[in-house]
Amino acid sequence: MTNPLKGRLSIVASCRGAFLGVAVLSGLINLLYLSGSIFMMEVYDRVLPSRSIPTLVGLSIIIVVLYLFQGLFDMVRGRILARVGAALDEDLSQKVFQGQLAAPIKGKAEGDGQQPLRDLDQLRAFLAGGGPSALFDLPWMPLYLFICFAFHPWLGAVALGGAIVLVAITLLTEFFTREASKAAVSAALVRNGISDGARRNAEVVHAMGMAQRIGTRWSQANATYLSYQQKTSDVAGGFGAMSKVLRMLLQSAVLALGAYLVIDGQATGGIMIASSILTSRALAPVELAIANWKGFVSARQGWHRLKTLLDANASVEAPLKLPAPRSVLSLENAGTGAPGGQRFAIQDVAFQLNAGSGLGVIGPSASGKSSLARMIVGVWPTWRGKVRLDGAALEQWLPEDLGRHIGYLPQDVELFAGSVAQNIARFDPDPKPEAIIEAAKFANVHEMILQLPDGYETQVGEAGAALSGGQRQRIALARALYGNPFLVVLDEPNSNLDNEGEQALTAAIMSIRARGGVVIVIAHRPSALAGVDMVLVMGEGHVQTFGHKDEVLSKVLRPVPAAQASEPRVAPVTPLKVVEDLGVAS
Repeated sequence: MTNPLKGRLSIVASCRGAFLGVAVLSGLINLLYLSGSIFMMEVYDRVLPSRSIPTLVGLSIIIVVLYLFQGLFDMVRGRILARVGAALDEDLSQKVFQGQLAAPIKGKAEGDGQQPLRDLDQLRAFLAGGGPSALFDLPWMPLYLFICFAFHPWLGAVALGGAIVLVAITLLTEFFTREASKAAVSAALVRNGISDGARRNAEVVHAMGMAQRIGTRWSQANATYLSYQQKTSDVAGGFGAMSKVLRMLLQSAVLALGAYLVIDGQATGGIMIASSILTSRALAPVELAIANWKGFVSARQGWHRLKTLLDANASVEAPLKLPAPRSVLSLENAGTGAPGGQRFAIQDVAFQLNAGSGLGVIGPSASGKSSLARMIVGVWPTWRGKVRLDGAALEQWLPEDLGRHIGYLPQDVELFAGSVAQNIARFDPDPKPEAIIEAAKFANVHEMILQLPDGYETQVGEAGAALSGGQRQRIALARALYGNPFLVVLDEPNSNLDNEGEQALTAAIMSIRARGGVVIVIAHRPSALAGVDMVLVMGEGHVQTFGHKDEVLSKVLRPVPAAQASEPRVAPVTPLKVVEDLGVAS
């Protein structure tokens, strides 16, 4: 495994030249800041006493040129910092996005799950703002104080005292905003989570009249967020206002002290004006740092969260590329549980399926059927035992490589905003049209797609909102079959299907087996088992029975009593009734 710290150091190292350039420019800018003070001193001490117009003109030309260079350097520094932020985003955005995708799998997602990308945006915005410039200017404060001391010890002492007070204000700002800023981020996650959940379940919220109650919950979470945000803003704003007043007060105090020294004959008028300007300039970076403190704290906390995310998703060195699996799926006393949990959802699952096999998994609710499906496809890592394809454990594959050999239809079907063709092709940047059509025909959805407004180019909308539940499920089935994967796992694939859809599902299962694939069907309705030859019964997280379909079903199903069968029915039912303790719907 690669060292995540090394990866972060490489990012810093790649920007080292840019930061060095910013430091050099900051030095030049701060040296040029002295030009205004020197100009004022020269005007008061040389031009006015001598009444020399040529001297004034010459000094004016010089100061204009110096100010132009100062503005140019300041502009270049800002552009460099903005590009450093863009480079950081370019280097980290994909890693952060992949970490964000992996967070729900690992049980670490909070709120709406978008916080990592917001942290990256915050970091980039801070680098492009005025905060870093203030930090680069801070080391030059001693130069201004030294010059003030050179003018007169009393002037330097007053300026130093003001600098100490402003630094103390900066530290107090950090102390009083740290916890409130962290709490504000946590409250924002809760608020955004409620909003995102309500948006995704808008139909349920509207149909059952829950809008006001969900809105009340959101308002309470929003009020908590605003209270912490307001506390942070109040503290930072209060100290910022205090620093501004103090800087103006110090500038006036230095000016008054300079006037006293001029009257007493210890300084010139030029020194009086120059020391006032230098004091203001010496304290400006501290004031600017306080003004940008909120952004600095947010960027620092965001960077800490990003480091944690990158550590948790440190890239693994690419293993040797394995050949496509073609022979067998085996589970060796495998067990797993929900990400972030401590309790096994399934344990000691062991079976083997050879090429061309079809397995139906049945059992009562909460027996571990869907957990088994997630473990087999690698969504949930095994806590114990192994899941192997042709003898290779799933961990020996990179997810991108493994995904080509797996088709998965989850219980909750989700399509992505894009065209039907893109969804079937799994958003392959260079898909083969014949492979898309082949998968659609295997799922018996080709004719249905052709009836859509734009055929395969029809936009499905966010989460497939433009399609019916049955259409989404059949397109998701075609997506699972795209590329003829060796292993296909279908979790309740007929939950939204009509009779025609169920017949297409059975035909798809048979076609997978016919080409030498392995198919696993999680089922509650016996009709989904028509195309399989093996059945596994789950109960309380363990395998209860495993074997050939007819043999297993003969054990777990019993005929409906004749008297019960003769009772009038609203609709025909199967003549088999499932044993109640297994909970398999009939």
